[in-house]
Amino acid sequence: MILLLSVCVSCAYPNHRHDLRIRHVPEGPEGVSQAFFQSTGVALDPGNRVELVKNGRIFDAIEEEIRAARSSIHLLSYIWRPGEPSDRLIRALSERQPGVACRVLVDPLGSVNFQSVAPRLEAVGCETRLFRPIQGAIASLDLQRMLARMHRKLVVRDGEVGITGGWGIWKSWMGDARNAEEWRDTNVRVWGPVVREMQQAFAENWQEAGGDFLPPECFPQLASVGEARAGFIGSTGETYLSDGRRMTMVAIAAARHRLWIANSYFIPTDDIRDMLILKAKEGVDVRVLVPGRHHDVSPVHAGQRASYAKLLEGGVRIWEYELSMMHSKVILVDDEVSVIGSTNMDPLSLGTVEEGSLVVQDAELAAAVAASFEEDLVHSRQIHARGWRQRGLIRKLAEQFPGLIGRYL
Repeated sequence: MILLLSVCVSCAYPNHRHDLRIRHVPEGPEGVSQAFFQSTGVALDPGNRVELVKNGRIFDAIEEEIRAARSSIHLLSYIWRPGEPSDRLIRALSERQPGVACRVLVDPLGSVNFQSVAPRLEAVGCETRLFRPIQGAIASLDLQRMLARMHRKLVVRDGEVGITGGWGIWKSWMGDARNAEEWRDTNVRVWGPVVREMQQAFAENWQEAGGDFLPPECFPQLASVGEARAGFIGSTGETYLSDGRRMTMVAIAAARHRLWIANSYFIPTDDIRDMLILKAKEGVDVRVLVPGRHHDVSPVHAGQRASYAKLLEGGVRIWEYELSMMHSKVILVDDEVSVIGSTNMDPLSLGTVEEGSLVVQDAELAAAVAASFEEDLVHSRQIHARGWRQRGLIRKLAEQFPGLIGRYL
């Protein structure tokens, strides 16, 4: 539903005077960290350890953290629906250690039939809340409130370990992306000081949903546990420049030789499109991996394809993933910086929705992300500029449909 609504705001628009045009990001760890800090208020601080978590392995990771919890377990998700993954996590929650506080926050728009899940969570001692209930927005015909959803995905255990990415708690995220029923997604688990920022993001949304302030023990002082520098950038709705959009532009601007993007709902704004083309013209290897024939929302897929022509002409290379719905939200910059989270590259995600992504400066994680990206390309079809120009009239007209909707709503 939210993706259909996103079509309404995804049409092209003239460059606005508030568009962010970053020309240069200083080199080196401190320079990149300062660029993110000065744009979003979040620096990339050292002392963290990170792990890439792909596809259905996410439920193993979440269950491991539930069972390891000693004081608190917090779960926040845009999608939590009845089914096997939900049953599995509820079982683990029912068997958690005594005295572990459990707090669950979901978005009601994405969490279809959550009313059958909530009583089971409450029965095992989890305080459960909905973010911005939609009944009031519907009754008042408040489209802005309807669009302003909580799209973040977070698990925080004891304030010490965090998980974020693109997953939802539903059957589509089971398996290993081997067929159309098993979605391809990318997540990350992290230990170290950055988890405090992830806990704060949960607390922010929890308060808005009517929850109390979290107790001090949810924010322990965290020692260094690794070499990775990291920052969690939470983004909330802004008319012109959200932190999610600032984060995306800084990441793109920082690229000097490689910029690989995997994004599930790719309808880039004019400034992002122009920056991608600029990077390609500077000699950066710019690759974009997007969903192919298994896209879950056809109008959004058409909007995605409407962006291809200018990007291809500008030297950006594009692939469509063919095995299943590709739901990842990843940016890889050179050999050091990885951005992994819930942030899509479309106007709704970058301007209206609550989002969050982990920015990590770590060569080992970057190598793992690069290897995963290359593996995905094996199962993808490259879109070439010449062939794209020769596509049929019907396809060209279909690609204009999202823009026409947005123009009149």
